Amino acid sequence: MKKLYILTLVPFIGILGLLPFVNKIEPYVLGMPFYMFWMAMWVVLTSVTLAIMYKLDPRNREGEEE
Repeated sequence: MKKLYILTLVPFIGILGLLPFVNKIEPYVLGMPFYMFWMAMWVVLTSVTLAIMYKLDPRNREGEEE
């Protein structure tokens, strides 16, 4: 179960840990500067990570029928 909570570090590292490496205006991705694209991408990836954690959490399986 504790290994599951390690997934919460993925967005944290992606947004704050890698920020000095992606703090660039060029190249443009989808018409946005790279930095803005990076933040928008991590908003989506954070939601995906939390959805994965929710599905894998055994406490959320109590009411499910198999």
